[in-house]
Amino acid sequence: MKSIATASWTGGIKDGKGALTAETGAFKDTPFTFAKRFEGAGGGTTPEEMIAAAHAGCYAMALSGALGGAGFPPQRISARATVTLDRVDGKPTVTSSHLEVSAKVPGLDAARFAALAAETKSGCPISRLLKAEISLDAKLEA
Repeated sequence: MKSIATASWTGGIKDGKGALTAETGAFKDTPFTFAKRFEGAGGGTTPEEMIAAAHAGCYAMALSGALGGAGFPPQRISARATVTLDRVDGKPTVTSSHLEVSAKVPGLDAARFAALAAETKSGCPISRLLKAEISLDAKLEA
């Protein structure tokens, strides 16, 4: 299985602009700029936001598999990833991805949910890809 996306960039780093496109068409010519990425100004997205979406989606799917495998198929999982871009040795670096998850899982107690959520944190493919710190807050809904 291979996933392909492309990026184009026109102009200088600060005054230029880019576009991201998924080969599947899931997103096409989604804009990104220096101002959005490093100053939080303007429209579009950032590569880090795309990583956050990928991490949240990957984790939610992996947790669903882990819960189902343990005999507790979830009714709903909501995952959010916050990817942090900091300067390390003077260079922009993704330093962390913080996962927040809540789930509605009939018949599952909070302790078992927390254990499965924690086990899944390091096992989803995007977690394994990232060499940044990955943290997690997990909440089982009633």
